[in-house]
Amino acid sequence: MEFLELKEFLDVKVDQYNRPNFIQNDPICIPHQYTKKQDIEIAAFFAAILAWGQRKTIINKCIELFERMDNDPHNFMLHHGEDDLKRLLGFKHRTFNDTDLLYFVAFFNQHYQQFDSLETAFLSPSDVFRTDFLTDELQHGYTKYASSSCMLSELTQQEPKTERSLNYFRSYFFSLPDYPRRTIKHVSSPMQKSTCKRLNMFLRWMVRKDNKGVDFGIWNTIKPSDLICPCDVHVDRVARKLGLIERKQTDWRTAVELTNELLKFDPMDPVKYDFALFGLGIEEKF
Repeated sequence: MEFLELKEFLDVKVDQYNRPNFIQNDPICIPHQYTKKQDIEIAAFFAAILAWGQRKTIINKCIELFERMDNDPHNFMLHHGEDDLKRLLGFKHRTFNDTDLLYFVAFFNQHYQQFDSLETAFLSPSDVFRTDFLTDELQHGYTKYASSSCMLSELTQQEPKTERSLNYFRSYFFSLPDYPRRTIKHVSSPMQKSTCKRLNMFLRWMVRKDNKGVDFGIWNTIKPSDLICPCDVHVDRVARKLGLIERKQTDWRTAVELTNELLKFDPMDPVKYDFALFGLGIEEKF
């Protein structure tokens, strides 16, 4: 397709899928069960982290998880006791088990004792974090965590905001002492050359503002224009068929390449096209 034809096609598909009836069969339905900001953040984070496999199974496992927390996740994170934690034992979804879950709870407990929102966990440490949360490497600069796709030599002129945020978040997430080594695999970052599909999807949910009723738009510091498109198997396949991806492998640089193409269609909100690509892939088998 020519540029304008492709843009028009994708815009139509965005309008088709970016509407409330999309919610019912997608993991985003889990945070939509809540109204309190912190409950939405926690529910969305777990829904994104557990988002692999069939969507119905993901939704059911999230429902089970929050029932174990009396459907009051923020209160649970802050005020749980030993007996409350015992109710989490035995939870499992694929390779995510109760050992991982208990560390996630410990992280949220520590974070929400210090901060009102999870958004601060993705922001520059010099802006929001106490230094005792940071490793020596991070205190002395974290540009080393950027991948080659972000052109380290140009960081002083143009910082890779989302890449830096995701790399920092992973380091911060595992800053508690004695974190389980097995849990590391559940929180990805560009450092591992991962597409970071789950975290990018979570950020889309929290950041995008369009009053369509799907994404929440409850965060204000991170801009929609800075987001990276979640690149799962459906999005990757459709994007390649449409000529939006040329890179042979699928990794962080692939997600960046795709987003750079989507920026040409909408520089302020490129990730809205996730609705189009995902909908075409999973609903229409494009």
